[in-house]
Amino acid sequence: MTLSAADAVAQLTALLGANAVIGEPGRMGPYLSEPRKRFHQQAAAIALPATVEQVQVIMRWATETGTGIIAQGGNTGLVGAQVPLRGDEVIVSLGKLDRIRSVDVAAGTMTAEAGVILENAHKAAEAEGTIFPLWLASQGSARIGGVLSSNAGGVNVLAYGNARELTMGVEAVLADGRLLSGLNSLKKDNTGYDLKDLLVGAEGTLGIITAATLKIFPKPEDYETALVNIAGPEAALTLFQLLRERVGSRLNAFEIVPSIGLDMQLRHGMLDRDPSAGPSPWYALIEVSRMKGGAPGALMAAIEAAFAEGIIDNAVFAESLADRTRMWAFREQMSEVQSKDGASIKHDISVPIAAVPQLIAEGSAAAERLVPGIRPVPFGHMGDGNIHFNFSQPVGADPKAFMAASDEKLHEAIYEIVLRLGGSVSAEHGIGQLKVDLLRQVKDPVALDMMRAIKTALDPKGILNPGKMLPE
Repeated sequence: MTLSAADAVAQLTALLGANAVIGEPGRMGPYLSEPRKRFHQQAAAIALPATVEQVQVIMRWATETGTGIIAQGGNTGLVGAQVPLRGDEVIVSLGKLDRIRSVDVAAGTMTAEAGVILENAHKAAEAEGTIFPLWLASQGSARIGGVLSSNAGGVNVLAYGNARELTMGVEAVLADGRLLSGLNSLKKDNTGYDLKDLLVGAEGTLGIITAATLKIFPKPEDYETALVNIAGPEAALTLFQLLRERVGSRLNAFEIVPSIGLDMQLRHGMLDRDPSAGPSPWYALIEVSRMKGGAPGALMAAIEAAFAEGIIDNAVFAESLADRTRMWAFREQMSEVQSKDGASIKHDISVPIAAVPQLIAEGSAAAERLVPGIRPVPFGHMGDGNIHFNFSQPVGADPKAFMAASDEKLHEAIYEIVLRLGGSVSAEHGIGQLKVDLLRQVKDPVALDMMRAIKTALDPKGILNPGKMLPE
């Protein structure tokens, strides 16, 4: 039988101390209010463990009482994995587990606890002359545990991989309170199943990550950054292929944004000036790293070749840190600006890179047939096929009416195209509670059976993030 909220608070307080538990609904707001304001359930309590041992105590208690537990990092997730679904769960906020345990430059690793803010992980790596190359728009508040649990991507996946590829080992508390001590830094370890890969991307449904050994890399001496005018996604694909041939693994990022994105940001005063070389239907933000001893000019030479081949007709290079910062602000503010311009229907999807132009063309046409006047705003990681295919309401439309009439049918149309092109309905945001039904519809049935078997084996009582990813 589920405990009452009062009993949960009383028992957790006895186990952890009064300062480690929040029971008053009025104080829970920061832990319940997620970025998209789509989910509005209360929690039974908020637990604030300060040690790994306290996380173990919480999980042993949860196993005994059958209480649902939600691990939470910076509460920046976009699919509701980190907030309650039912209203009787306890949120375990890992913000107090915020130590960088070690940085080993020779081994190329950093061990960080789950509560470390991503930006602080960057600073810790940079203090040793290295980088941890996972950059997100929310890096000032996202925490390592959440970043790993959602297998976050970001703008450097092209060069360095996503969170799973940047993780060498994890420490995690299991449903019954046992501790998996897997913080190794081995590049080769063929001693059975790779358990870290189960926990990274599991959204807290298989265990609570408390620390991780992460890959760090030598810090580039400099970056070469350009904002390039392109005719459209087809030209972007051709340009991307040329850049891969000419700069190879030094190509850090290749992001595309349509002109409507720049128009919105300038109209809402989010940029101090236009960072582009002039009006264009589309823009590509490209960045190349230059390591110590490397010759500058690789990106310039590649862009000159693209001019010569008629792939592009204009570009501007960052000549200062301010220029580079402005160009990246243009890209990173794309999600924020859409909220200033009315309601927006969002899709975090991926397709094979070669299919990106077809996805954008077919998806935009389908949306315009369904909702005349709708404004397609597809942008994102052209270099890895992950497009944030968003749609802003028609000018002057009522936001609530637009969402009520268009949300479901637009999702159906876009997902049909994505699946036909061999893509994924969740590229980097995860499943959470938002896409549980969708996952059941599109995932291979055998894969779903395997996922359920793993969940049952590791969490037989179903107390870890109940109802998320897989239905209860």
